[in-house]
Amino acid sequence: MSALEYIQHNPLVGNGKQAFIDYFSEMAKRYPSKKIEFVRAVAEGDLVALHTHQIWPSNEEYVTMDFFRFDAGGKIIEHWDAIQEVPNETNNGNPMY
Repeated sequence: MSALEYIQHNPLVGNGKQAFIDYFSEMAKRYPSKKIEFVRAVAEGDLVALHTHQIWPSNEEYVTMDFFRFDAGGKIIEHWDAIQEVPNETNNGNPMY
């Protein structure tokens, strides 16, 4: 794989660096007051996982998990993610974070 390739597994975003830039530029324009808190990060080898708390302008809250794979030069070359709305209550009483 070329170091210039970027593989995206989020179905709303295309492959490649420009598709990533375009998607997140549009998100920043559409939701300028969206807040993201990085709750934790875990790294092992060429993989990094991020656990985040997102608050959207409509006050909807989401928990997200992002996984990134890096090349030997430290560039992101692959990304996976999952998102879930934070419920008002849980059966176990535990927070999402």
